[in-house]
Amino acid sequence: DPPDTFQAHAGAELQDYIDAAQVEDVSDLYEEFGLTEAFPQDLLDRLTVDGAIYSVPANIHRANVVWANPGVLEEAGLDPEAEYASIDDWIEAMEAVKETGKTPLSVATTWTQVNLLETVLLADLGAEGYEGLWTGDTDWTGSDVTDSLEHFETLMSFTNTDRDGLDWPDATQQIIDGQAAFNVMGDWAEASFAEAGFEAPTDYVYFPVPGTDGVFDFLADSFTLPVGAPHPDGVKAWLETVGSADGQTAFNQAKGSIPARTDADTSEFGAYQQTAITSFAEDTIVSSLAHGAATPVATLNKMTDATSKFTTGASDLATYQEELAAAVGE
Repeated sequence: DPPDTFQAHAGAELQDYIDAAQVEDVSDLYEEFGLTEAFPQDLLDRLTVDGAIYSVPANIHRANVVWANPGVLEEAGLDPEAEYASIDDWIEAMEAVKETGKTPLSVATTWTQVNLLETVLLADLGAEGYEGLWTGDTDWTGSDVTDSLEHFETLMSFTNTDRDGLDWPDATQQIIDGQAAFNVMGDWAEASFAEAGFEAPTDYVYFPVPGTDGVFDFLADSFTLPVGAPHPDGVKAWLETVGSADGQTAFNQAKGSIPARTDADTSEFGAYQQTAITSFAEDTIVSSLAHGAATPVATLNKMTDATSKFTTGASDLATYQEELAAAVGE
């Protein structure tokens, strides 16, 4: 009983639907709507599966962003404008925040923890090593991955104890309310700071997760044409709208993300979004794990289950690493 359309994340998240022949190839619509010329080639490459494209992205999001409260950092004796070259340097800053009684790092339910995990892997392994996790070129059982998982374990020790009962807006709100110093979240969080009337760098600051400067951890909200959609002409009109320059400008200005199109008017976009536009154009692009760009849904679900077991104390680090390796290897 297919819907007319559904939103998914561009990339490997759609692979199961493609394999089951549940979504249509919309490559012809790319030609009809001029999207082949409007989208950057890097994005087109990540959307293409065996020569076909199965969705139209409405935006580009970045997952490897730290959001921080300057007041909490100053209370801990830290410079809000400081840059941390590595996860180890960042951990030192969290130790200082912990001494004040504030939460060093706010997180929420398991998927936000997986988002944190992927950025730590990216920081420690580098862009090539991180991408190798999904291509088989990086060994999930290797010592470098072990070291990175130990970093993740340390970071989780600095997080709020009520995390599993929260979702991402709650974790972001802890930054807004001055309860926590740092939060790792995709740039949809930018909309929350805007709604709160915050302005950077006075009220909040942002920077790439330490160790990931120069890398854009990519995901995109993308819409499909399911096989057997009841109103295919309506779906095509919707895809044309979300793929249009005007549609992407309106949508992304509100959401905190950036247009997938290179010809959209971004002159009224905020300061953070301008940095994201520059980064997406200039930096190395990698695919997000937590948001469906790097792996199919079934793999992500197994990795999420393994992460939940680990962060709730139901498994140790060695078991966690084995379960992650098994999830990707299956």
